[in-house]
Amino acid sequence: MLGTASAMPVKGRNQSAQALHVHGRLFLIDCGEGVQYSMVQHHVPMMKLDSIFLSHIHGDHVFGFMGLLSTLGMKGRQIPLNIFAPPAFGPLLKFFLSYYGDGIGYEIRFTPLKMKEPETILETKAIRVEAFPLNHGIETFGFRFSEKEPPFNVHKEAIGRYQLSLTEIGTLKRGEDVLRADGSVIPASAAAYKPFVPRSYAYCSDTAPFPEEAEWLRGTTVLYHEATYLQELAEQGAQRHHSTTVQAAQVALEAGVQKLLIGHYSSRTTDTKAYEAECRRVFPQTFAASDGEVYDI
Repeated sequence: MLGTASAMPVKGRNQSAQALHVHGRLFLIDCGEGVQYSMVQHHVPMMKLDSIFLSHIHGDHVFGFMGLLSTLGMKGRQIPLNIFAPPAFGPLLKFFLSYYGDGIGYEIRFTPLKMKEPETILETKAIRVEAFPLNHGIETFGFRFSEKEPPFNVHKEAIGRYQLSLTEIGTLKRGEDVLRADGSVIPASAAAYKPFVPRSYAYCSDTAPFPEEAEWLRGTTVLYHEATYLQELAEQGAQRHHSTTVQAAQVALEAGVQKLLIGHYSSRTTDTKAYEAECRRVFPQTFAASDGEVYDI
């Protein structure tokens, strides 16, 4: 967690930014003011950034991008950098490059987000990243990072016990039974196994609840959801297209997630435990995030 504040930073709490490390790739989700300092302070290797995902262009989510891109240039980055963001980010990037682009020695690959429902925007052998629209009054997107189903591993002892050939090992890795010429069968269930259950992480900030949200997040392992306001300020939250603690918890409950992380706290409240307590009345596995915290998914 590089930043858990909302519109205004407060002491000990920077504006929205998160680093996600998955299968050797480092992703930055949102890029609020102070993101460079947070990355240095919490030992996040900015030169290893693979991609940046920006939810929307409100300042508390993008004001850090100019400094970050400039620093990457000064550090001599040469490999391309992917940026996924709403179309409105395009003019901001163009402005930056027109004034400060001389120091950028790497390619910036900007992909505008235009989907109306969940859509895959990045895919590797191991993971899939989806983006989907949120409800915030301007074009805003959430993101879900999901591990793909892994191939089966073959038990080492089974290789010797059954004297498996390379072809038979390949068959078992596909989860298929081995049928031998003598009619015997080596069941995949006895000789192979899945190395892990696929995990997923979703990021929803900023947004007011909307009808499709829980369905789009169904089965997510860990959900980060903004909870800008305590429940007593629900009316203000609705006016500003933000969620309250109870609303965030209700989404987590309906989506069947395993764990809920909350953040994007209003600057008027410093007691994050009050946010956590309200959420836990609806969804017990809620944790109020703080800057610098690291979560294993």
